Amino acid sequence: MPENPKPQHGAGETPETAPEQTAAAAAVDTAGGAMEPSAVPATAQSGQLPGGPDTVLRKIFTGSGMVSVLAVLLALVIGGLLIASTDKQVAATSTYLFARPADFVAAVWNAATRSYIALFQGSVFNPRGNTAAAQFAPFTETLTIATPLITAGLGVALAFRAGLFNIGAQGQIIMAGILAAWVGFALDLPLGLHLLLVLVAGIIGGAVWGGLVGLLKARTGAHEVILTIMFNYIALYFLRYLLNTPAFQRPGETNPISPILEASAVYPQILGGQFRLHLGFVLAIAATVLVWWLLNRSTVGFEFRAVGANPKAAQTAGINVSRATILVMAIAGGLAGLSGVAQVAGTEKVLTDGVAATYGFDAITVALLGRSTPWGTFAAGLLFGAFRAGAVQMQIQTGTPIDIVLVVQSLIVLFIAAPPLVRAVFGLNPRRKKPARAAKSRRAATTGGAA
Repeated sequence: MPENPKPQHGAGETPETAPEQTAAAAAVDTAGGAMEPSAVPATAQSGQLPGGPDTVLRKIFTGSGMVSVLAVLLALVIGGLLIASTDKQVAATSTYLFARPADFVAAVWNAATRSYIALFQGSVFNPRGNTAAAQFAPFTETLTIATPLITAGLGVALAFRAGLFNIGAQGQIIMAGILAAWVGFALDLPLGLHLLLVLVAGIIGGAVWGGLVGLLKARTGAHEVILTIMFNYIALYFLRYLLNTPAFQRPGETNPISPILEASAVYPQILGGQFRLHLGFVLAIAATVLVWWLLNRSTVGFEFRAVGANPKAAQTAGINVSRATILVMAIAGGLAGLSGVAQVAGTEKVLTDGVAATYGFDAITVALLGRSTPWGTFAAGLLFGAFRAGAVQMQIQTGTPIDIVLVVQSLIVLFIAAPPLVRAVFGLNPRRKKPARAAKSRRAATTGGAA
């Protein structure tokens, strides 16, 4: 009798392992023979591309960080189209679109690029400046505006990592601003000690306001979203009440505004008096490093992440979930408190009812864009600071409404919340199957099963 032909093996297979691997794959695909073989074998239906493991390049371009970058890019593209839709030249060329489409495309491109160039000049570098200081002044303004966004965003991101939705950064900023401002204008202390007490008072104010939410949630089970919303309103109306009392209202003023903080209680300007950039930005960098160390190098951070992943499993493992909830909300509030201090002791140097502006709510977007990671939040804060700083210059130069920046920010949140949509738009879906490879895998499985 003729000898049995030797089985053919795929690349990377050995005669000893190939039959076992093929049989195992067939068993998985058919559920042990109870089902018909599928068109695409089960072993090819993972997150890896058919025909082999994912390449390093594909992993990079489908990772969460790259999805965030692509979400920003997609939002800018759509924002550019919205800008073009209100441009007069675009409207004029649209009347003969089919006769000369190139004119319409050029008008759309010019309208969008003019606005984004103006945004860049107002937030990063202005070549029209007469001196180097004037040219780089927009970048320092971006860093100044980004400072409270970064610290408040870190507070929101830290709570996210622990499974808590902290949308109370607005109230935490306000309470921090109240305490920091009072210490700043009511006390007369030496230079270094005064500023230190202002900083400590602001952190304590935010930490207590956030810790109360954690305490109520841990003791009563109340949802932190409802609690933080209510605490935001309590803080706002408490601030408005205080600014109409003799203890906080500036003498001789009828407007709700506090006295100016003492010179010994304000942040020093790190690049000189011609720029608004102050010590708060350095503290924002330090806070980012601290949160990174806390989450990735400390036992407490491990407990936070464990509680965020699965509270019941964390409690079974011996972690005190209630203590972790209170502690993480207190730390998150303290981080948001740094934003309040930056506002009253760094940027404004007085306390008003607009001390928090919308920083507490924008911090949620910053944390989402940063994927709740410390350095991602830092980068997102810089981006949103650039949007705010450049929006005014964009409106002055091109007439584009400032609100377009809010539209772009909203689109970023939308795309961040839908990573599969972003991957689909850019053709980076890691589960996409190529028909040829799918057919090859099917033939290989069928041949292996017959053998």
